[in-house]
Amino acid sequence: MNTMSLALSKFSELANPTRFLALTARILPWLAGLTALLFAVGLYMSFTTEGDYQQGETVRIMYVHVPAAWLSMMCYSVMAISAIGTLVWRHPLADVSHKAAAPLGAAFTLIALITGSLWGKPMWGTWWVWDARLTSVFVLFLMYLGLIALNRAMDDAPKAARLSSVLILVGFVNIPIIKFSVEWWNTLHQPASVMRLDGPTIDPEFLWPLLVMAIAFTLLFFTLHLMAMRNEIWRRRIATQRRLAARLAGREVSA
Repeated sequence: MNTMSLALSKFSELANPTRFLALTARILPWLAGLTALLFAVGLYMSFTTEGDYQQGETVRIMYVHVPAAWLSMMCYSVMAISAIGTLVWRHPLADVSHKAAAPLGAAFTLIALITGSLWGKPMWGTWWVWDARLTSVFVLFLMYLGLIALNRAMDDAPKAARLSSVLILVGFVNIPIIKFSVEWWNTLHQPASVMRLDGPTIDPEFLWPLLVMAIAFTLLFFTLHLMAMRNEIWRRRIATQRRLAARLAGREVSA
């Protein structure tokens, strides 16, 4: 009970933007350094492994494509949790979180689509097919773009946050569709080979570089997400100060 109370207390403390900014100032340098280190190790491992006997050197695209595809779904899951925080707990930073995450999710999804196309051409003989996995990921990309457009089009920030949260939660149904599309329908994509109940089926020579790159990409997302949240907080503070200055100027003129 004490542990739960302590966790809730720390969570409540983060509702204060000033404390959040102070925390990110301490965390970001270490997080960015660890991310760079893991990318250096992961890229070294990726380029020093031998090519696959069937796919040749094109197998190295996997070390970017798979982590980007994983991040495209994880980012939306983070947005869904933030949306619940906005609608249920009214957490002050929840809408900051999902607004900051949307451009990152769109970027990772676009990388996944482009690298998948580059990988698919030599393997499948085509750049694109409208199968269940590719189509659902493309829909995810459009959802990200729609949320970004919505957040930028509405001047009423609280109303935009609530509307975005509802749309995010409705759109979350696409995440399990992406995940299980290769099992529910006949697609060109192979079934999961890493996250399986009976263990990975991928060769360790390819598995370890892939895991390192996946961790590096994940840390990159959290680094960029915290930076984007920090920038959004500062942007809102500056906008608030400008509105207050405009009101004071208007009162002085009327006086």
